[in-house]
Amino acid sequence: MNLTPDSKVIIQGLRASDSSLRAALKMKAYGTNVVAYVSAGRGGAKGDDIPVFDLVEQAQAAVGPLDTTVIFVHPYEVLDAALEAIDAGIRQLVIVTEGMPPLDMVRLVRKAEATETLVVGPNCPGIIVPDTLLLGTHPGELYTPGPIGLISRSSTLTYEVAQILTRAKFGQSLGVSIGSDLIVGSSFIQWLQILDEDDNTDAIVLVGEVGGASEEEAASYIAETIDKPVVAYIAGLHAPQVQLIGHASTIITSKFTEAAHPGTAQSKIAAFKKAKIPVATRPSQIPDLLKKSLKKKR
Repeated sequence: MNLTPDSKVIIQGLRASDSSLRAALKMKAYGTNVVAYVSAGRGGAKGDDIPVFDLVEQAQAAVGPLDTTVIFVHPYEVLDAALEAIDAGIRQLVIVTEGMPPLDMVRLVRKAEATETLVVGPNCPGIIVPDTLLLGTHPGELYTPGPIGLISRSSTLTYEVAQILTRAKFGQSLGVSIGSDLIVGSSFIQWLQILDEDDNTDAIVLVGEVGGASEEEAASYIAETIDKPVVAYIAGLHAPQVQLIGHASTIITSKFTEAAHPGTAQSKIAAFKKAKIPVATRPSQIPDLLKKSLKKKR
């Protein structure tokens, strides 16, 4: 994984009339080494003095090996764009686009696993290393460098937690949103492992939300594997419960015994408490729980 200022980044899906161009300019202004845009039919043009190419392989031939692509194309074009990037040797993909077809994402996940490619998203603001690198749409002004790793499924809630940490003098080593579509590329577990091995990270904040079982799985993984302090917050405590219907739901959720309705905020909170991981009842409590966890670790 290359998340340094030298990381060569391209942007797929540049259109002057939409948010992708604004995001691209924001990334460049933050210091990200954006070396090319890829937008079919617009090759030969320039966007803010950065060359535009029709194909990823054309961009690579012009600027050399590429580390990361940030994808903004239409949901039904994401799979083609991602596979094109992987075939060109890019091993870090950030998919900002929301609503990618689930079966397309299944194909992409299989390809990513076979090629050892890190996929973040879809439907996410990407990754930020404060004052170093922005891959996506995080508002960089809310982040500050420090030793706290921040992992989230949300978008705007991630920014809110980052701002709370910053105001409490808890800078961040990295902020990542794994995305909130039905199927996403990387998981809480992958990023927990990355941050646990990161020398710049002393503690981790995990922000989850209702739906799915990724938080329950993360809680078990933390209890068994992670050495660094972890603090959790689960959004959606007062969301209405949805009745599970059918054999598939029964099979998928049968391994969870903590609550009658796995996937709810209550079941996720119960999983973290069982793993003895502090859980904030509101985001403003996160700094105090971090202080206690770090003090206990010492």
